[in-house]
Amino acid sequence: QVQLVESGGGLVQAGGSLRISCAASGRTDKGYAMGWFRQAPGKEREFVAAISWSRILIYYADSVKGRFIISRDNAKNTMYLQMNSLKPEDTALYYCAAGKSPDSAPEPYDSWGQGTQVTVSS
Repeated sequence: QVQLVESGGGLVQAGGSLRISCAASGRTDKGYAMGWFRQAPGKEREFVAAISWSRILIYYADSVKGRFIISRDNAKNTMYLQMNSLKPEDTALYYCAAGKSPDSAPEPYDSWGQGTQVTVSS
C-alpha cells in the first residue's frame, strides 16, 4: 500500500494562486493513479482532479477546469495541484488519494492522505 502526505496548504486571497503537493511512500514501485478530492465544512467530499501513472489520462471537475492543473513527478513520487484564480468557494480540506485508476469517485482509491487546508479569503 502507498502512504500519502499532503503539504502546501495555506491562506490566500481570492484571485491568488497556491500549489499543494502529495508525497507518496511505501509500495511506489507499482504504477498507481492519483487524485485530489476536497471537503468543505458541512459538505460531502468532492472530486477535484485525477491523473494516471503515465500522465496520459487527466480529469478535472467542471468547477476547477481551466483554473487548476494536476501533475506528477514519478521520479519523486510526488503529485501536485497548481491552483490559480482561487475563489472563496475553493476553501476546503484537500486530500490526495492513490488507486488503480484515475477515477472521479472515491471508492476506487485505497490510500488517502490526512489532508491539507486551503483557505481563500474574499
